[in-house]
Amino acid sequence: MALTPSTMLPLGTPAPDFTLPDTVTGSAITLSTYAAGKAVLIQFLCAHCPYVKHIEPELTRLANDYAGKGVAFLAIGSNDAAAYPDDAPAKLAHQARTFGWDYPYLYDETQAVARAYKAACTPDFFLFDREHKLAYRGRLDGSRPRVEKPEPLTGADLRAALDSVLAGKAPAAEQLPSLGCNIKWRE
Repeated sequence: MALTPSTMLPLGTPAPDFTLPDTVTGSAITLSTYAAGKAVLIQFLCAHCPYVKHIEPELTRLANDYAGKGVAFLAIGSNDAAAYPDDAPAKLAHQARTFGWDYPYLYDETQAVARAYKAACTPDFFLFDREHKLAYRGRLDGSRPRVEKPEPLTGADLRAALDSVLAGKAPAAEQLPSLGCNIKWRE
């Protein structure tokens, strides 16, 4: 496991559109479907990374707390499933069902979407405003797995950004990168 920070894509970057299959329903999901919402949260996740496993309960709370507020939640798995079978679509679907994620969990088999977003790690978060311009990228909060005195798992950084975007304001300019396992790129 290589601890990798997110790339911190420039704020204001337009969200690259995509069409990917949902691992739970099999339906094709297109980003442009969510054009009418107040915000879109793209989460690059996987099933095997200890950094993702650590935050799974908070991802459930976050989605529940922001349900009905105009935020579209989308998770994307982009790891090479041939080399990392724990990140195959069926495993991602199982993860989503286990944690009650009611939102699409998409599979990026070609890794083209991860490359378009310059995703670097799991977890990696990208919050877009109503115009689909990047308003926040970075960490969920300061909590990390396996530390002696862990910070509580609160989602504080991402929640503050969501609240700002929903209020029509820009999130704080100081945004800290997410840290996690590197995306498992195809050779």
